[in-house]
Amino acid sequence: MASTSDPLDLPALAAELASTVAGQVDFGAGARAPVSVDMATYKAEFFAHHYQGRLRPAAHYSMGWLPLLARAATWAPRVVNALTHAPGIDRAIKRAGGIDSAREIPRFAPQGLRAWLRARPAAPGGTPVLQWPDTFTNYLHPLVGRAAVQVLEAAEFAVQIPDRALCCGLTWISTGQLDIARRVLARAVRGLEPAAGAGIPIMGLEPSCTAVFRHDLGQLYPDWPVAGQVASATVTLAELLRDHAPDWQPPPTDRRGLVQTHCHQHAVVGFDADLRVLLKAGVNAQRLDSGCCGLAGNFGVERGHHDVSIACAERVLAPAIRNAPAETTVLADGFSCRTQIQHTTGRHALHLAELLALGLDPHDHHAEEHE
Repeated sequence: MASTSDPLDLPALAAELASTVAGQVDFGAGARAPVSVDMATYKAEFFAHHYQGRLRPAAHYSMGWLPLLARAATWAPRVVNALTHAPGIDRAIKRAGGIDSAREIPRFAPQGLRAWLRARPAAPGGTPVLQWPDTFTNYLHPLVGRAAVQVLEAAEFAVQIPDRALCCGLTWISTGQLDIARRVLARAVRGLEPAAGAGIPIMGLEPSCTAVFRHDLGQLYPDWPVAGQVASATVTLAELLRDHAPDWQPPPTDRRGLVQTHCHQHAVVGFDADLRVLLKAGVNAQRLDSGCCGLAGNFGVERGHHDVSIACAERVLAPAIRNAPAETTVLADGFSCRTQIQHTTGRHALHLAELLALGLDPHDHHAEEHE
């Protein structure tokens, strides 16, 4: 029986929160008093206390430790992909990892973003910018990062990356493994300190990871001045282009776009700069009023959450994409959003960086190929 002396030692509440989509939801527009419900932080804090000294759900290990698993997979990504998608073996891996059987295990890229950047010659000159190679971009969707480099160099930036593998700790935060998350995040802050101290922008591509630096970092390290420097230096691709390259004109793409705004873009990072860049690029963008895509990081991948996850997507997002003409470009900066769109509609969504890169070289279709 759970102890009644500890309000966080409640198995029923733990089960209920595990079945709750974690996102930061704002109810300010049209309301008498603005209200913010930061369910992601609430869940993370609860899980940190509730599972202290206890065995956690399998998904907390398989998805919470994804950055290390992904890094290990780089030694033989094709072998790992073959094993995780082999009949029988994939089912066993999903069962062991607490992954819903209806979900596909992500495929690791043959060459990560950091490896690609190290192998290519650096572009001469330009304004320095540090591109943050998050786990999802680096190991799973490196074409997004490569497209961003192409865009930044066209806008006369000199792209840098951290000199060693770092992680913001997102997956440990979202699963409530906060002690580990603090150590991982502190290591990242120390690695980013030289760039932040020199006034070099730190550009993030994955909204959830960018939000860690802009939001969670201040909560986990409120009294660390360097953490404040890193948070202030962190920008999105659109913010970087708007504020540090205001005269750069992206080539017109003359496209109609359906835009799925990531939850962290809505609640933390913002989306105004993206709309401005899309307008400059000649994109007729329709921002869907769809709310969360339903994947919500690890939530929609965990066993038992598939039906709720799909119901979220089917409310607005999936029907809007299915009903859109084939020539309509689907835009989603979040890895989770792109994964959910692919799973529910079969359409491949582009990151803003990929769309802008296609405008630079319309004959280069690598950004539209699913890796």
